[in-house]
Amino acid sequence: MTAGLRNLVPFVHVQDVARSIAFYEKLGFVLQKTHAEPGTTQPIWAWLEGGHGQLMLGQSSGPIDAGQQAVLFYLYFEDVKATHAELAAAGLPVGPLRFPFYCPQGEFRLHDPDDYVLLLAHS
Repeated sequence: MTAGLRNLVPFVHVQDVARSIAFYEKLGFVLQKTHAEPGTTQPIWAWLEGGHGQLMLGQSSGPIDAGQQAVLFYLYFEDVKATHAELAAAGLPVGPLRFPFYCPQGEFRLHDPDDYVLLLAHS
C-alpha cells in the first residue's frame, strides 16, 4: 500500500455528547475539538485525545440500543489497580478486577453512559 495507514480513530454515536465528554475526561481523555449547530451551545460532535488514543463522539439521531453495541474499547493504563481504585472512588460503576491469562496484571470492565463496554487493562 503506497499511501500508508497512519491511524485508526473510533467514532461512536452517543445520546448526549456533553455527558460522554465528561465521562471520558474522567478516564484521562482531553477534549480537543467540538462542533455545535449554529445558534446552539450543545455539542453534536467531539474529538478527544488521551495518551496515544483518540476518540470521536457524534450525536445519535435516535435512541442508543445497548444490546446492539458490537464494539468494545480496550484502554491501557500504567497501573490498572490504582486506576480501578480512583474510578471507583469517583463513583464510576467499575467491575471487579480480573486477572485472565491474556492480561495477568489485571483488567476490569466499565460501561460508558451509552453502555459501550470498556475494558481497562494494565499496559
